[in-house]
Amino acid sequence: MAPAAGGADGALALSILIVNYSTRETTLECLASLFAHPPSVAYEVILLDNASSDGSVEAIRVAYPQVKLIAHGDNSGFAGGNNIAAAQATGERLLLLNPDTLLFAGSLDALWDFAERTPARRIWGGRTLFGDHRLNPTSCWAEISLWSLFCSAFGLIWLFPRSTLFNPEAYGGWLRDSERDVDIVTGCFLMIDHALWQQLRGFDPAFFMYAEEADLCIRARAAGARPGISPAAEIIHLGGASETSQTEKMIKIMRGRVTLMRKHWSPTTLAVGLMLCRIWALLRLIGSRFTSGPRDVPGTSVEKWQTIWRRRAEWLAGY
Repeated sequence: MAPAAGGADGALALSILIVNYSTRETTLECLASLFAHPPSVAYEVILLDNASSDGSVEAIRVAYPQVKLIAHGDNSGFAGGNNIAAAQATGERLLLLNPDTLLFAGSLDALWDFAERTPARRIWGGRTLFGDHRLNPTSCWAEISLWSLFCSAFGLIWLFPRSTLFNPEAYGGWLRDSERDVDIVTGCFLMIDHALWQQLRGFDPAFFMYAEEADLCIRARAAGARPGISPAAEIIHLGGASETSQTEKMIKIMRGRVTLMRKHWSPTTLAVGLMLCRIWALLRLIGSRFTSGPRDVPGTSVEKWQTIWRRRAEWLAGY
């Protein structure tokens, strides 16, 4: 599958893990870009399919028989799916790669080189772009805090998007154009030492989708890792390919964030954080009523925030 030799004792250098859920065409495009631009080190590709209903398994098996395909009978989510795939991996490092990504020539070699130059990091990521090659800043984040929740609730992150003070989770105006430490490398393009993954026991399966990589990086940093990204390792990340509803996506994101808060925050900090989450949703609902467009029509801003507010007990409970 790769021309180069593996690591010590003949082991594979890299295991690339992809979790697919009913995104057949996008996943096939991702695999096409991967095999068109493979890493120079010895590697394997392990793809777990989360009980897709769109013929993904059959299409991938026919088009890419070299992929180690796991047809899982249930949808175990992003965290659970990667855990299952990682249990079959033999590489010295693991690369989590979203199916809605496209690689450029040299993307994987640049990420591997970054890891080789900075082995103490133990978690590495890169720079992501939208399909039109504009910066997609979601390749990394700073850790959630009461201050970041406050800035989000009261709209400061939209008023001052380039401010590191008022848009702290997104690192303000940093264009991901320099190598630096980050709190969280996003799971769409995350390389990790296999030994560290095993030490941390992978993702916490409590996170069905969203915030699982935040939890992983928090635990990794506590174990001495120093996550970082390199702009040389650049890919396209389309984002949200498996989501058919932006409302449902937002609810899942909030469930993940609240699960993270419940796991890592003290009771007092958590209580304040949950209050700020309520304020965030309520102010978005109030603001949506002053925007143009018909009300109570599926897909409109008003309908979206009505649904999110109505289901607040669900996302405030986390996963």
